Amino acid sequence: MKVQEVMLQAMAKKISWWQAAEILGISDRHMRRWRERYEEFGFRALLDRRRGQPSPKRVPVAVVEQVLGLYRERYFDLNVQHFHEKLRSEHGIQLSYSWVKGILQGAGLVARGRKRGVHRKRRPRRPLPGMLLHIDGSRHRWLGDERWHDLIVILDDASSEIYYAQLVEEESTPTVMAALREVLEHHGLFCALYSDRGSHFWLTPKAGEAVDHERVTQVGRALRELGVRMIPAYSPQARGRSERNFGTWQGRLPQELRLRAITTVEAANRFLREAYIAEFNQRFRMKPAQPGSAFTVCRRRDLEQVFSLQFERTVNRDNTVSFQNLCLQIQPVRWRGTLAGCTVTVHQHLDATLSLRYGPHLVGRYEVSGESLVGRPSRPAKAVEKTLRGKPKAGFPLRLEIPQPRRDSHFPTAAATASSLT
Repeated sequence: MKVQEVMLQAMAKKISWWQAAEILGISDRHMRRWRERYEEFGFRALLDRRRGQPSPKRVPVAVVEQVLGLYRERYFDLNVQHFHEKLRSEHGIQLSYSWVKGILQGAGLVARGRKRGVHRKRRPRRPLPGMLLHIDGSRHRWLGDERWHDLIVILDDASSEIYYAQLVEEESTPTVMAALREVLEHHGLFCALYSDRGSHFWLTPKAGEAVDHERVTQVGRALRELGVRMIPAYSPQARGRSERNFGTWQGRLPQELRLRAITTVEAANRFLREAYIAEFNQRFRMKPAQPGSAFTVCRRRDLEQVFSLQFERTVNRDNTVSFQNLCLQIQPVRWRGTLAGCTVTVHQHLDATLSLRYGPHLVGRYEVSGESLVGRPSRPAKAVEKTLRGKPKAGFPLRLEIPQPRRDSHFPTAAATASSLT
């Protein structure tokens, strides 16, 4: 009765027609059409003339039941966008994203999105790939069971292209170094790295304060040697690009692993390397603002040494080095009688092996157990002496016998030769 009362008040000149349109929430033009229909046919003319007639764009009930059934039975853990893509690519159901989202929310299968928070200005992207890379880890139940793992991702700021993505037990200095080394070997040297203030990236003297740029971590030392600038982030909003990227990963990767029956970390990492990273980049990679690339060729040939944990130790009097309950014996060197009292650097490599360096000199290489890898033959000594051809390999303690001259008429002795010459 509200519409009729407003119309009657407008016809009685108590309010104007534009005021009636404002009260009813319609335009002046629509108000004029209502007025003409009301004057000619009365209040019944204001009712919706489509009432009782089906919409020509109505989706058949069978299709609605099929969509809801697919989501309940097979795609129950996919987000709406991912589910909409599956409907189009695998089931041939060409429905709009808005309709799919509305029907899932109306059925109570998908929660409605939360209200947006405070408005923040988005930082513009870098114009060229390789100018700034984001690295971060997300802890999640990626395999769909009770196990928690960290997904380490390195993406480009200019194009959102994924350069590295692997599941690990826990994000740490060795896992981060392995990720950075792989990016350097496959794509080249980049300009800057944007990360959080984790302890393997930065040293923070006091919680909540600025990081210490003078005291560097193992990762900071490695990147400083390569000339890569490190940039710390002081809030999750500052890392919004990588945070939103992880939201996409969490809404897609566990479901893809479940659909392929992948339940181990090794199989998941193999799937990421061989298929999913390329598929993810094809779907979400953006075109950079400018053509070209800021990556340069990494000419360092000692990346194994650069991306290693380095510790300084003093050599004992018996030419041993104590490191993590191990006693590392240094073999004799030709350029110095003893290294006792010298400061050497212990390199703990990513494959868990150890090496000792004194300046540019490699003075020892060891297994995890502390056993020396220098001077140990790969085959038994007798077999090597029997089958030796060409130059002997370094590290094999072979004894080469010098043949003695035969004392017969065909091979005179040295004394006989000297007497004959005189």
